[in-house]
This record gives sequence, structure tokens and C-alpha cells, in this order.
Amino acid sequence: METSTSAHASPEDFPDNVKGQDDMRALISGASGLLGSAIRPALAAAGYPSAALVRRAAAGNEVQWSPELPLYPHKLNGFDAVVHLAGKSISGRWTEKFKREVRESRVQGTRTLATAAAESFRRCGLPRIFVAASAIGYYGNRGDEVLTEESTPGTGFLAQVCHEWEEAANPATEAGIRVVNLRIGVVLAKHGGALQAMLPAFRLGLGGPVGNGRQYLSWITLDDLVDTFLFALTNDNLRGPVNAVAPHPARNVEFARALGQALHRPAIFPLPAFVVRTLFGEMGESLLLASARVQPAQLEAAGYAFRHPDLGDALRATLGRT
Repeated sequence: METSTSAHASPEDFPDNVKGQDDMRALISGASGLLGSAIRPALAAAGYPSAALVRRAAAGNEVQWSPELPLYPHKLNGFDAVVHLAGKSISGRWTEKFKREVRESRVQGTRTLATAAAESFRRCGLPRIFVAASAIGYYGNRGDEVLTEESTPGTGFLAQVCHEWEEAANPATEAGIRVVNLRIGVVLAKHGGALQAMLPAFRLGLGGPVGNGRQYLSWITLDDLVDTFLFALTNDNLRGPVNAVAPHPARNVEFARALGQALHRPAIFPLPAFVVRTLFGEMGESLLLASARVQPAQLEAAGYAFRHPDLGDALRATLGRT
């Protein structure tokens, strides 16, 4: 699998400000997912041991939990940081039942973990750091508006979920833990996520822009996203919402063209908006037709240097092409 794990072979690969906390130990939820599977070896390569939160009976270097039930604070003893990634996928038909499950998996799980972290911190001073996944869905459909962490939340299901998701970490913040909510854009990974779903059509030369193609797509490579999590863990200046996106968002038509070029295929077959709405309903409206022109203002201000700031280079690196 060609993901960031191969790029993180040794601590020397990391920026200087992603080093220096050799005794940091992290507890990770969602450790078996696309992002968690890349973060754990990256932490190990940087010299940071980690353990996974799991629903089943714990084995080895694991801690059992249930997001729906209180978590005993002593289970967080000895962990300097919590990395919270768990949550139900938003891919699927957005029925009311499905949307309720998405909201509960994010909000309740985050509140459970943040509450336990807060109680543990008051008792023993650990964990000191709580880095939680969020999403740029926070901003909703905003057209050409340039969005930073200072921008107001949008409207709609995703925006409301993201707002509640981030607020659920408040118990940790109020206890004095440094909390970072990483608002993640579209993740470019060869094996998983949105890009994997696009590849079959584009490889056949049947890809193209979606809708009118003018909507902005704010993206980040899996390599940079993993580095962003490590940067957030080790940079004391970061707290609160942080946009985890590359600095150059692309319009959908530009993204389609760049992906076609990376695959040496034409990208001229549009997917009309009415087809998106018919096939995917509210999910298609929110994920494929909405526009979010997001900038990583906090990351850039803190000095983070992107591995892949350019879309063409990012796609070629992700797909293993030169």
C-alpha cells in the first residue's frame, strides 16, 4: 500500500518541530482505520509509543472502551496524549437513522473520551494533549468565500455535526488540556477515501468534473495529514480549530483535469448535478456539489511545511507516478 507509512521510515524525515518529546505516549481511537493505520507507525518511527482504544476485549497494547458508556479515567493514566479518530463513515444513503448514527458516533464518542481525559488530568496531570479529528464540513457550502479557522460555521447536516463534534471536546479544554480540533479536508490516499472511489472511472477515461465543476475542493495528502497530526501533538502553540488542508484548494474541474493528467487519461465526461442528486441524494449534495475554499491559516502561521502543496505533485506522489 502506497501511503504515508512508507514515507515515515525514520524520525529524521520529520520537521524539527515534530521532535523532542521522546517520552510522549499516545492513546488512539479509530486506530485501525485509514488514518489511524498510518499514524501509528509514524508515531513509532518518531519514537512515540502508542496504544489503541478498541471495542472488543483488549489484547496486548490496547485499551477497551465503548463510546456510548463512561470510560474509567484510570484507563488514561500514563498517556501524555489522546488522538481521537473514531466515528462512523459518512458514506451511505443519508436516511434520518443513518444521520443520527453519524452524529452520535462523533459527538458521544468525543464527549466520552474528553470527559475521561478531563477527570484523569485533574487527578494526575495526564493526558496533556487531546487531538481530535473534525472536518471542513464545519463550513458548509460557501461558494468562493475564503475560509479560515476564524470563519463562522455553515449550515446543513455536516456543519451541525462538526460543530457539535468539536464542542463535545469542551470537557478536556475546560480541565486545562491542550485541545486541537483538526478540520480535515478531502484526503488523497491511493487505498481508501474519496480518491479510491474516483479511480476506476478515471482509469477508464470516463472521469470528469461534477456538476458545473466550479465548486472548490479542499484536499490534503495522507502523508501531510499524518504529519499534521504529529505537528499538532508536538507544537504547543496549536490549540482549538486547525484546518488540515493543503494551501491550494482546487475547483472541481481543475481537480478532475489534474487527476486525469496524473493517470494519463482524458477527464472530459461530466457528472451532471441532477444525476448526483438522483443517485446520492443529500450526501451527494453535501459532499460532491458543495464548495469549501479552505485555507490552513493556523498551520502556516505555526510554521508547518507541506510535503505536497501542489495538487499535481500530490496526485502523482499518491498514485506512485512521476
